Amino acid sequence: MTIALFITVLLLAATNGSNDNFKGVATLYGSRTVGYWTSLGWASVTTLAGSLGSVYLAQALLKAFTGAGLVSADIAAQTGFAMAVAGGAGLTVALASWRGLPISTTHALVGAMSGAGLVAAGMGVHFGSLGKTFLLPLLASPLIAMIPAFIVAPLLRRLVARAERRQIDCLCVEQAAIVTPEGVMMRDTAMLRTGSVAECSDSGARPLARISSPRVVDTLHFLFAGAVGFARGLNDTPKIAALLLPIAMLDSHTAVLAVAIAMLLGGLLGARRVARTMSDKITNLDLGAGLAASLTTALLVSTASFNGLPVSTTHVSVGALAGAGASGRNGVNRRMLGTIAMSWVVTLPIGALFGAMLYAWIR
Repeated sequence: MTIALFITVLLLAATNGSNDNFKGVATLYGSRTVGYWTSLGWASVTTLAGSLGSVYLAQALLKAFTGAGLVSADIAAQTGFAMAVAGGAGLTVALASWRGLPISTTHALVGAMSGAGLVAAGMGVHFGSLGKTFLLPLLASPLIAMIPAFIVAPLLRRLVARAERRQIDCLCVEQAAIVTPEGVMMRDTAMLRTGSVAECSDSGARPLARISSPRVVDTLHFLFAGAVGFARGLNDTPKIAALLLPIAMLDSHTAVLAVAIAMLLGGLLGARRVARTMSDKITNLDLGAGLAASLTTALLVSTASFNGLPVSTTHVSVGALAGAGASGRNGVNRRMLGTIAMSWVVTLPIGALFGAMLYAWIR
């Protein structure tokens, strides 16, 4: 049973990677800043970093997803219960990934815990804890993400447009004389200035470096997208690793490392279908909208992780993409958003059904 639980949890982690890893860099690929494999590589590196960092930065989530808040501690400690939760959530996420639908692994886990808990404890499941601790953050997060992305996107579009007008800037040193009111030159001083290459040359300034404004914007976009990947690894890894804690031989560090590697491999092998949905089918991303969506997602998911709130990176990132897209001329694909929202609605009951069936079979 112990080996079966270990394999089941790693399969869940792999399906999580295939459904979730690309979400952080969807704006990079969607705005065509870089190609698919460069985006996926950056997502893999930053998600792995967040996964490893969760050992020290997200202990509250590791405790929350043992199931002890939902069912009694003796049930939550059962290997069979953890296996039913992992299997139920893994089947739900795998089905969504096959359909190219970005769903919440957090939502699937909560559903599987609820279903397995009902079979194990009947009405002894703490549904009050379910609503306050798990469902409220999940439901509120996409709505919260839309607002800042909608506000910030126009500002970042103007920043991008300004950068594109000034293709190459020059950072240079210009000698300037300090003169007293009486007309006496006291000394020369060096001053840093920026401008076009021609402007620096005409003023006799000595160039120090050339700065490509579009490249600066692209660098910022990479950093924002990487921050999303880091935040996602930070938020999702401990939720899955918690299911390995019933295995006595594994401590939290080993569990997190095993899950992190499985998530990495799952993302590399199975991310393409969800990548297309996130990058191309929600909205036609411009660079400013991509920056706004990435910045919003990174800040909200990181804040939630540090405070032990089980938000879904999927919900936050889709909400941010919709808000950023709605603020521009491209708008959003309402039909696709409706399909995604419907998949979110059915995630919890499907996860609950799978979790209940597996627990009834295992015990």
